[in-house]
Amino acid sequence: MSTLVLSRISTPTGRVRHSVSRLLGAGIIGLLLSACGVDELPENPPAGQLNLPRTIAWSAYPTGTGGYSQAVAIGNILQRQYGVNLRVVPGRNDVSRLATLRANRVHMSAGGSEAVYAQEGILNFAARIWGPQPIRALLSNFSTSCSFSFATAADAEIRTVSDMRGKRLTFVQGAPSLNNASTALLAYANLTWDDVEIVEVGGYNASIDAVINNRADVAGGACNSPPFMRLDSSPRGLHWVEFPHDDPEAIKRVRDRLPWYVPHVATEGPAIDVNTGVRVFTSAYPLLVAMDNAEVDTVYGLTKVIAMHYDDYKASAPGANGWLIMGQQLENAFIPYHEGAIRYFKEIGIWTPEAEAKQQENLNRQRVLMDAWQAYFPSASEDRATFEQGWLAFREQALEAQGLITLSETQ
Repeated sequence: MSTLVLSRISTPTGRVRHSVSRLLGAGIIGLLLSACGVDELPENPPAGQLNLPRTIAWSAYPTGTGGYSQAVAIGNILQRQYGVNLRVVPGRNDVSRLATLRANRVHMSAGGSEAVYAQEGILNFAARIWGPQPIRALLSNFSTSCSFSFATAADAEIRTVSDMRGKRLTFVQGAPSLNNASTALLAYANLTWDDVEIVEVGGYNASIDAVINNRADVAGGACNSPPFMRLDSSPRGLHWVEFPHDDPEAIKRVRDRLPWYVPHVATEGPAIDVNTGVRVFTSAYPLLVAMDNAEVDTVYGLTKVIAMHYDDYKASAPGANGWLIMGQQLENAFIPYHEGAIRYFKEIGIWTPEAEAKQQENLNRQRVLMDAWQAYFPSASEDRATFEQGWLAFREQALEAQGLITLSETQ
């Protein structure tokens, strides 16, 4: 299994209009569960023992996306087996999904890299109303599809990343995780946003619609995302840009910006031959997170349900097979795990000393970030741009003083 090494990330500059936007690994945290298979998990407990509320709410990507569909599939298990309703609240961008989480309108959020950006207080989350957030992870999904790649209209005749020069690429307003992923993939061919024609759109689905309607040539997204089926069946058709794995320098350029992205062969999704697949990069999507003050019993119970009922929902939605708890990487996480999730990991014997050491490292990082915010905020400028620039510099200094990675290129 590959070990992910965090390094620095850079982002678009220049013509793109955005407030400080884009970054985790989304998290990307993974989960490594040692020698414990699904068939070894404890038997299904009575519903009352899980102490779950009658309704659990998630924020997720919009309706029609893979993350939303997976949430619905897991919700069906909760309803049938435990009488618990899962209410899925769609959010069209990173900020909206996490704003509902922070405001306690939802219990969890199933998104992507925005969880790291919020932890770090960078990009859209460098604003006065945000700052570093005490995010906690539950579980992450690594599927046989891919978390993010470039989908092109077949008639645009784009076969390699280099072919994208001068072509129309979507930029999703308020979605730093998507746009930063595009930045990294462009770097595969030494391209930047200055080398493409930027088409600004208001959301994820609007990004694919722009290609279908011939306003754009390329959009980024998960290989198994249902909206791409519409592009595949449209007059323009669908083609996935290839990222050959035999170019180590190109791979390094991508991973220097998104170190949690790894070379991968996707075999699931529209216009993908299951036998040959398509060479891409991937990371965890969705990444299920909560705030640090989420109810421990709720987090524990939901983590347990998702793990134990994997066989019941794995084929119910595109990419749902990625929730298999085996093979995820607890010891390489970049966001701390929630106490409730850890309780379950300990219960099934997969919380290792290495995972605990990484947990303490991640908790310390969050403390450094939160302390830096508290020190900076009281005397900071009221001017938005000055505030954000000052915070990013202050944050970087605080992390450097502790010998921690700064991710400053994302700023």
